[in-house]
Amino acid sequence: MKYNFDEIIDRKNTNSENVDGWRPYIFKCGPERKFNYADEEFIRMWVADMEFAVAPEIRQAVKDRVDRKILGYTIVSDEGYYDALQKWCAERYDWTFDKEELIFSPGVIPALYQLVEDLVAPDEKVLTMTPAYGFFQHACEYNNVELVKSALKKENGTFKIDFDDLEKKAADPKVRVLMLCNPHNPSGRIWTPEELRHIADIVEKNHLWIISDEIHCDLIRSNLRHTPMGKIMPDYSQLITCISASKTFNLAGMLFSNIIIRCPDERKTFQERDKNIGAANPLSIAAHKAAYEQGSQWLNELKMYLDDNFKYVRDFLKDNIPDAEFSVPEATYFAWVDMSRVLPDIDDLPLFFANNAGVLLEGGDALFVGNAKGCIRLNLAMPRSIIETGLNRIKEAIDKEKK
Repeated sequence: MKYNFDEIIDRKNTNSENVDGWRPYIFKCGPERKFNYADEEFIRMWVADMEFAVAPEIRQAVKDRVDRKILGYTIVSDEGYYDALQKWCAERYDWTFDKEELIFSPGVIPALYQLVEDLVAPDEKVLTMTPAYGFFQHACEYNNVELVKSALKKENGTFKIDFDDLEKKAADPKVRVLMLCNPHNPSGRIWTPEELRHIADIVEKNHLWIISDEIHCDLIRSNLRHTPMGKIMPDYSQLITCISASKTFNLAGMLFSNIIIRCPDERKTFQERDKNIGAANPLSIAAHKAAYEQGSQWLNELKMYLDDNFKYVRDFLKDNIPDAEFSVPEATYFAWVDMSRVLPDIDDLPLFFANNAGVLLEGGDALFVGNAKGCIRLNLAMPRSIIETGLNRIKEAIDKEKK
């Protein structure tokens, strides 16, 4: 490989949420709460960023932009950014969109908060499938609207959409928006074109808005393919697509995402209510443009490395924790592991593994909205040596608990 994904990078004293922000996010506490491990002893497998170095091509683009010497108020006025993004989408997904539909947000999460505010009245509802990304729920709570949950079904270890349940709940006249995660976080499913067409039929029948969070679209297993909802619904005006290079290239701290809004009226509303008044970080633009123009080889090698990480975890669990239910996901860099048969009496798995294994991870309904009891999510976007240490600690903690 050209790039070194085995490098261990010290992230202390970098204001990293991964290093310093786990207490309030996972455990809703501050530094006063003590755990059985010192902070520097934890294996961090929780938040959705990588322990890998950003590609040198992207780092160089940021340095080159700094060398232009002025970092004043910035907007995305360069045709080159749109061209780079369009080329990326066309080559990887056989999908393009009109330039006028593209606007920007500091992230998909702020966009979700704003879109729910724009589209859903206080007495109306949002529909999603669970388990779900926690911020789908938080966006609804922030706007004081109800989140309706349609639980995914598990068949032979694979999550499937319960279309009967989804259609029944979508027919509620108070439901205004379907919030779709495509590919799905945390299960890692890549929804098939047939599944997406079925979703599209339900959306169109009920005249719903659909917000398709596709931030994990690049992070798929080698030789698989993501299908954008925009390709399935080429003419549906009430579709909004959210994508970014941030998850793909470990740029979350750059705070920049692409929000593709077809409806001119909602696009205008979104822009008028933009708390950042259309401004963007100049270094973020440079980083994302470089990612789309120069990041293909880095991403291809990353995917191969992640493929091997998933195989390692699959084999480790099979050999050492056989009651854990896990299959290699089609997308994301997360392992979604059902520990229900392993630790049936432990209600708070993140707390158990923090205190007994020194491993920080997420799981359960409190962090994944619903249909997640007994499950944990492990971030595998890190050097394999760290994963090995984390899994061995998890095994040892389980063995001690069962004695």
